Amino acid sequence: MGLIHKKKTPYPISTGLREYLKNHVRERFIPITYADLIRYENSFTLYDRYGKDSLWESVLYQESESLQIHQALKEVYSILKADGDVSLMEHLFIDRIDVCIYGNTRPFRIRIVNRINDNFDYFYIKYADANRVYGLELEHILSPNRINYLVSKNVLVEEHIAGIPGDEFIEHHMQDTDLNEIRLAKEFVKFNERTFVRLLGDMHSNNFVIDITPDIEETHYRIRAIDFDQQSFEGKRVVYMPQYFIQNNPIIELGIKLMTPETVKQYQKEEQSLIASRIKSSRYRLKDLIDCMTKDTLSKDPHIYNLKNELSDYYKDDRFLRCANMGEMVKTSLRMLLEKVRRTG
Repeated sequence: MGLIHKKKTPYPISTGLREYLKNHVRERFIPITYADLIRYENSFTLYDRYGKDSLWESVLYQESESLQIHQALKEVYSILKADGDVSLMEHLFIDRIDVCIYGNTRPFRIRIVNRINDNFDYFYIKYADANRVYGLELEHILSPNRINYLVSKNVLVEEHIAGIPGDEFIEHHMQDTDLNEIRLAKEFVKFNERTFVRLLGDMHSNNFVIDITPDIEETHYRIRAIDFDQQSFEGKRVVYMPQYFIQNNPIIELGIKLMTPETVKQYQKEEQSLIASRIKSSRYRLKDLIDCMTKDTLSKDPHIYNLKNELSDYYKDDRFLRCANMGEMVKTSLRMLLEKVRRTG
C-alpha cells in the first residue's frame, strides 16, 4: 500500500504561470485539443512484455476522424521536437494511441514511427494540471535532467522520458550479475534528496524510471521522475521522501546493507551542492518560477497547514510556519539548502 489514497484534483494554469510559460517558450499553439482525443470510439487492453495488464488501453477512432487526428499529432510532434519543422513529418506515421484511465490527468500516449527505418518514439498529451507543470519546470531547473514539454491552453504535451520503469527494474533486474549495487544505492540517496528539497511527492517505483549507462569499467544509474502530478500537493512530509514507499524497499535495503550513515550524509551533501549550483546558474529563471508559485493555489488548506508544521518540526526551523502556501514552502526549502551549502563549504 502507498502513502496516497485518493486521486488529486487538477489545478488550472493561472495567469501568472501562463505568462511565465510564454516568456520561456513553453507556451505554443498546437492543432489538437484534449477533447479531440477523448472522443475515441473503442479501446482494448494493452499487456506488457511479461503478459501483465499495463494499465494502458489502446484507443480507436471513427475513420472519418482518425486521419485528421493522426495528421494533427504528427504536427504536434514536429513542434515538440523540431520547432515545427514540417519536413520532419514526411516519413512519420502514428502507429498507436493509448490512454491510461487510472492516471490523475488521464494521459494519452502516442507511438510515432519512422517508416524508413522502423525507429519509434513516444510522446504524451495530458490535461494541463498546474502542479504537474511546476513539477516539470522544477525538474528542468534543479535536476541533472533536461525536460522537453509545451503547453497549449489546457493541453500539456510531454516528451517521453526513457528508462526502465522502476517497478520493472526491481522485479526483473535486481538479481542481474552485473548490477552495481553501491552505485544504484548511491543514486537512490541522491534522488531522495532531489525530490524532498523541491517537494515532489509520490515517487514510488511506478513513478520513476532507471536510466542505465555502461561506462569503461562500471555502470552508472540515473533515477528519473516521470510523474509530476504530486508536485507540492500532499500534506505529509513522508510523501516527498521516496525512502518511505514500500514499493522502493528492495533498493532501500541495498543502501542499508552497503552504506553507513556517514556515507549517506556524504552523498546527500554532494547532491545538495549540485542543486545549489543549479540554483545559482538558473537563478533568474528560478526566481520567476517561484514568484509565480508563491501566488498560486496548488493544494488544500489542511494539506498546507499540516505540511508546514511537519517541515518546521523536521528542520527545527520556524520559517516554515510563516508560509502561506506550497510555493512559499518550496522557496523556504531551497533557501535553507543554499544557506546550508554556504555554511558547510
